Amino acid sequence: MKIAVLKEPDPEEGRVAITPETAKRFIGLGATVLVETGAGLRSLILDFDYSMVGAVVTETAADAVREADVVLTVRRPSQDVLAHLKTGALAIAMMDPYGDDAAIKAMADTGVTAFAMEFMPRITRAQVMDVLSSQANLAGYQAVIDAAYEYGRAFPMMMTAAGTVPAARVFVMGAGVAGLQAIATARRLGAVVTATDVRPAAKEQVESLGAKFVAVEDEEFKQAETAAGYAKPMSAEYQAKQAALVAEHIKKQDIVITTALIPGRPAPRLVSADMVKSMKPGSVLVDLAVERGGNVEGSKPGEVTTTPEGIRIVGHRNVAGRIAATASQLYAKNLFAFVETLIDKKEKVLAVNWDDELVKATALTRDGAVIHPAFLN
Repeated sequence: MKIAVLKEPDPEEGRVAITPETAKRFIGLGATVLVETGAGLRSLILDFDYSMVGAVVTETAADAVREADVVLTVRRPSQDVLAHLKTGALAIAMMDPYGDDAAIKAMADTGVTAFAMEFMPRITRAQVMDVLSSQANLAGYQAVIDAAYEYGRAFPMMMTAAGTVPAARVFVMGAGVAGLQAIATARRLGAVVTATDVRPAAKEQVESLGAKFVAVEDEEFKQAETAAGYAKPMSAEYQAKQAALVAEHIKKQDIVITTALIPGRPAPRLVSADMVKSMKPGSVLVDLAVERGGNVEGSKPGEVTTTPEGIRIVGHRNVAGRIAATASQLYAKNLFAFVETLIDKKEKVLAVNWDDELVKATALTRDGAVIHPAFLN
């Protein structure tokens, strides 16, 4: 049983799919672990660190994957990598398949069995495998750190002999995993925090962290959550009422952090150009949904822009990857927890149970075909 781990080719991707800790655990299950040289450097992991736990460091990606039974990556493997895999090998990563049907079809054509970690169901036994939560948690933290850097003023209230410094006012839009961590982090830094979300359950969570909840709480609001815990798209009428409330609130804020995403859809637009313009000079907006079209009008992927009014809009891509060492630590544990369920521990071989609900939920391609229900025509 050979497990290969590759260096991510994207220069903006510093994460790696395995750490020395999880490599050692895979080896303990009977696997040979092959790691492409330099795979962990951007996560502060040396080739030597992998060697010390018994992993084999290879010169090239092709050397790592040629005989591999499983390939672990952060992002979807490239076609060059897939071409070196044997038929039936497992490729496990965050596949980001929406809107890229051609690439998914090409992956299926290679004969690779692909699993998309972001489709992991939100059930109790899969919590330790939930890559969306582990990475969103870090993105929420990093969003506040990025906001503090761009803000250029202190966060907490400070009473000094020279006068009192007021606390920064932070407004978090979207109180999912990323939003809740952003609230907690901003509160730790001493900010006065408010937050909004269309899910009724979020109100109690927001208030439990010491922030004030801001929303139009009508009948539609009370029904605005799916059984899986995701936000439902709201009616135009509700959106207009909420936008009016938010627009008035944003005028008074120093920092706005937006986190709203709907799986398989473009990010909802939450902050208009007029709302941005209404803020005070030196205010900061951080758009965590910039790679899905953005919650903030005017946000640009990979850029920090400054409006003519002196307001900064932060559009960093891959925000969790900006703290790659910590993100890799969590992502690698997510992967190990899932792959462990695919291994027969007694025989020390791969044994995928195709009736397992985790496998059914995450399997994207198999036997030359795309099999996930969301991508079947």
